[in-house]
Amino acid sequence: MPKEFDVCGLGNSLVDILLELTAEEFGPLAFEKGTMRLVEPGEQKQLLSAFRDHEPRLVSGGSVANSVIACSQLGGRGAFIGCVGDDRYGLHYVEEFEQLGIDFVNDPLVGETTGTCVSIITPDAERTMRTSLAVSSHLAARHVPAERIAASEWLFVEGYVFANPSTGQHAIREALKAAKANRVKVALTCSEAFVPHAFGDAFREALAQSDLLFCNAVEATAVTGAATAADAFAALKGLVPNCVVTDGPNGAFVRFGGAEHHVPAFPCEPKDLTGAGDMFAGAFLYGVTHGVAPEKAARAANLLAMKVITQIGARLHHGAKDGWAEGLK
Repeated sequence: MPKEFDVCGLGNSLVDILLELTAEEFGPLAFEKGTMRLVEPGEQKQLLSAFRDHEPRLVSGGSVANSVIACSQLGGRGAFIGCVGDDRYGLHYVEEFEQLGIDFVNDPLVGETTGTCVSIITPDAERTMRTSLAVSSHLAARHVPAERIAASEWLFVEGYVFANPSTGQHAIREALKAAKANRVKVALTCSEAFVPHAFGDAFREALAQSDLLFCNAVEATAVTGAATAADAFAALKGLVPNCVVTDGPNGAFVRFGGAEHHVPAFPCEPKDLTGAGDMFAGAFLYGVTHGVAPEKAARAANLLAMKVITQIGARLHHGAKDGWAEGLK
């Protein structure tokens, strides 16, 4: 019997606030360029107030949320498990997911502040992020509807959620329990190298129950202790049945269904380096849920990832289907 959803994501629900600054505007902030730091809602409000004369762009996201959006843009059916508040940003999030045709499974939480990620983009294509998790970090086992997971072909778990041991890790365990009880395949992403480093026991507990791992070269070496992306890819064979290791301009290593491939990247001049991995994962999951051979799915996913980093913002707002078709040629 066909499933209602191709992919059900579980992760942090964040509204990306895209802020383009000149080098002169960025300098006085004294932020380390290209970093991501967690901040409290008050500090986030202060940062936004300093640039209230700019016109920031609001884009609903979060890492795995962006992947579910990518899958949906290509024609897939998606659901997402996360938490938002009933403020301006939360209502924007729910409305945008409704427009995208994605089932956002939890109602906004009354009186809570929605998580935001201020993404400061400078002319050198670097993105410096200040993230206020707010209510997104409250995602807990009680927010995980087993029936949505049961209705999905894949559950896709975001690594960042491991960073909340008292709530998020319980949500992950609840989701994995539902997936295993209903024979739903599990995909996992590292999100960042600090996740397997700092939350290694919980991460490896989930990895042992996963069917597919997405990671970049740095994350893959963090998981395995290997020195190179190729060595880490080889080492992951003993940890998870299927895996994808992306390595920027060096392409991607793919192991899926018992076959291994190396898929070259598409050269480009990047404008904003964030979002490539999210797009790759969502497009790849779309491919393997729609009968596309893994090597071809990875090639098309690479092309879409290239298109993401040649524009501002972590996801494509048009042209995804055309890019996918081009990548399959």
